[in-house]
Amino acid sequence: MDRFTELEVFTRIADEASLTRAADLLGLSVSGVSRCLASLENRLGVRLVQRTTRQLSLTLEGERFAGKAREILGTLNAAEESVSAVKAEPLGMLRVGASLAFSLLHLLPVIRQFKIDHPAVQVDLQISNRYCDLVESGLDLAIRTRRVEADSSVTMRKLAEVPRILTVSPSYLAARGAPAVPEDLERHALLLYTLSDDWDHLTFHRQGLVKRLPVYGEMTCNDGMALKRAALDGMGILVQPAYVVRDDIEAGRLVQVLPDWRLQPLTMNVAFPTRTHLPARTRLFIDALVRYVRDNDLERAWGAEADVPARFSA
Repeated sequence: MDRFTELEVFTRIADEASLTRAADLLGLSVSGVSRCLASLENRLGVRLVQRTTRQLSLTLEGERFAGKAREILGTLNAAEESVSAVKAEPLGMLRVGASLAFSLLHLLPVIRQFKIDHPAVQVDLQISNRYCDLVESGLDLAIRTRRVEADSSVTMRKLAEVPRILTVSPSYLAARGAPAVPEDLERHALLLYTLSDDWDHLTFHRQGLVKRLPVYGEMTCNDGMALKRAALDGMGILVQPAYVVRDDIEAGRLVQVLPDWRLQPLTMNVAFPTRTHLPARTRLFIDALVRYVRDNDLERAWGAEADVPARFSA
């Protein structure tokens, strides 16, 4: 029997002054309680309890040991309660990883509301466009735009499917015109995101037809927001997820080109270390993200944005 169980049994005997009542309250047999007491006395080398056929009382050593045992058990219970409280009530630092584009457009509103709901949580937002190791980086969760995670110790929870589309500014269209088919892109300036998979090729789909074309970037960059700024300035045709350009399309600052052709969509997930018991702050933030995407119907909105007809005359 472990030492903390011995302490619990002994303090119950001391409180009840009876082996039988102690056994009943602990859900143990009287013989089991008696063996536990004998084991404790043998280990300490002193008699803790004075027993007669009619009563049970503590020895002087037993009284002193009972006081110390109660202090130890009280400290242990307080420690367990504090951990349980953290599990139930979100506290502490939450470390979140995401790209600059997703952080600016969608993550900051979630963080703002989460802080209102859970003010005791501090959020450390770590912005990076590269996929970093969650455990090595000390992240509680990260936003990923890929279908699977190579590390089996990481759990992925899907947020939405996100189409990738080609957009361009009206000023570029006025100067250079619009591509009519994917092959026309060879004669246009492209703005390419170098951290995407197979970034120097574009694979187009339409009604069972597939075209995989090599592409050359007039400008390449590892940040989608910088590329969008270049597109707004008329520097070329932008290849980005629909969520990055949605507001600009609705405002007429960018228009879609080759709308009848589809690129491979992205799967947006929230990734977090696989654990039996997630901290409350992590679990509740993941739920807040999922709820934000659902309540704003973002998957439908992003898909609909990809289906918006081009608003120009070729």
